Amino acid sequence: MSKLNVDQKTIMLLFSDKKSDFLIPDYQRPYAWEEGQCQTLWDDIFTFAFPDNNCDKFDSNEEYFLGSIVTFENEKNKKEVIDGQQRLTTLMLLLRAFYAKFGNMQDENSKSTRERIAQCLWKTNEFGQPNLNVLKIDSEVATDNDKDEFLEILKTGIVNRDQKSNYAKNYRFFQEKIDNFLSEYPSYFAYLPARILGNCILLPIEAESQDTALRIFSTLNDRGLPLSDADIFKAQFYKHYSTKNQKDSFIEQWKELEEISGRIFKPLNGTPMDELFTRYMYFVRAKQGVKSSTTEALRKFYEKGKYAILKQDETLPNLKILVDFWHDVYNQNSERFSPNILRKLFILNSAPNGMWTYFLSVYFLKNKKENEQLEEKSLDEFLNKTIGFVWAFAFTNPGVNALRTPVYAEMINIVTNNSVSFDEHKFDEHTLRTAISNFEFKNGRPITRSMLTWWAFINDQQEIPTLNTNFDIEHIFPKKRQENDKSLSNTKYLEAIGNKSLLEDKINIRASDYRFSDKIKYYKGFTNDKGQHKAGSIISELVSLANNKVDFTEQDIIARTENILNHFIDFLKQKNLLKKE
Repeated sequence: MSKLNVDQKTIMLLFSDKKSDFLIPDYQRPYAWEEGQCQTLWDDIFTFAFPDNNCDKFDSNEEYFLGSIVTFENEKNKKEVIDGQQRLTTLMLLLRAFYAKFGNMQDENSKSTRERIAQCLWKTNEFGQPNLNVLKIDSEVATDNDKDEFLEILKTGIVNRDQKSNYAKNYRFFQEKIDNFLSEYPSYFAYLPARILGNCILLPIEAESQDTALRIFSTLNDRGLPLSDADIFKAQFYKHYSTKNQKDSFIEQWKELEEISGRIFKPLNGTPMDELFTRYMYFVRAKQGVKSSTTEALRKFYEKGKYAILKQDETLPNLKILVDFWHDVYNQNSERFSPNILRKLFILNSAPNGMWTYFLSVYFLKNKKENEQLEEKSLDEFLNKTIGFVWAFAFTNPGVNALRTPVYAEMINIVTNNSVSFDEHKFDEHTLRTAISNFEFKNGRPITRSMLTWWAFINDQQEIPTLNTNFDIEHIFPKKRQENDKSLSNTKYLEAIGNKSLLEDKINIRASDYRFSDKIKYYKGFTNDKGQHKAGSIISELVSLANNKVDFTEQDIIARTENILNHFIDFLKQKNLLKKE
């Protein structure tokens, strides 16, 4: 069992401890506190130290809790800060601003307080005298270009007006607050830093390893984003590069990866960068020949061999190539993809699970040409086969876990130059027909939207909208009509796939629960009484129904359901995904 050292301490006790040599490690994020957070900290401390603006109302037995600091002692005997970086940095800036203000004050209280602050900012010798060249805190944050500015402010207490970092802005903010405080409450001045040092407390939590510290942080932290796996990977990359030019180049590349990933990936868990590393992980797994349906945690996978994968020359370039590919997928880049390929990618974006993204990532990284393009015909065949298999599998083996076994095996086929066949997992036509026929296509089930998207957009004449177009699921024969006239012999037909279609959300709201004869104008588009034209749906099948029918009945639902099912089975046959009879 991991051991923890937990013992609340005043700022003075914690910061002046000779063993409190803090390091903000390279995998941390840059300092992000702005004036708003500093104002809140100042107001809270001031209210605590001077209740009702009265110095004499302060109870010296009271304590003000500022939060926790989670650290572990690294191999260099420094306390590596996992949680609390922002408040720790801010408190250091606040104390430095006080120290600078005390510089010309000669009264005993001021001199004593200044000496105590010095012990918090700088390393001291055995007589308690500070070494003004060695700070109690260091920062190695890889993507923080201003960290040297922070350390210089702490050393010198000087900041220029042209310095725009958060460190400089917040230091100037505290300088101004202290100046105003001294002007308004000159007789109270020495009491405020004394009460900050002696009565404001932190809860230092010292773990025995980085893993333990990260787990504690994830458990405690409910305000900001915990350190992600990608933050740890960033540090490993940064350590791997030996020269300053290499490190500077890496930082620029990393920032670009973060920026693009942040725009295109919206993962349910983890960060956008974690998602990029996950997609790359499947390519590496496949090259390693891993078929296991159990997927390791992301960091566990990459940390093998002391993060050997991250140290490979190809890894960082491959991550950039991969994120650019997905950027073009999600932005429907017509210069990279033909209309035919964009249509298949649009359909896949409605998949009942996200396994296709990992599958396609492996396919892309293995089959990309020197110009990072994919051969059109082979890609089309791969996308069609992926659509057919993933959709059909959702009926016979619901849930993404079962899908791992066949897809992981095919990932290995891809990297070993074998064709994707799913030979061991082809579908029995009768069993699949029965499963689909008995399936209740409720709107909340992912495969319902998947099937409707496939049906609407597999037609190469169908216009392809942007991925951010919002579609609802439309009941062509409305529920309200069944409630009113009960013209369906069985209410199950309401949830049949033949009674549903994608429909733009705004048109869906207008069409509401009207009868089909009243919905026709919304499907086709119309001009209202004010002469305003209301556009119809881009779903060509709905427009065709509106042009050719005056009603949509139970027989229409049955016939359309059978038509969709037959077309889907034929699609699977064409892609050789059904067992031979």
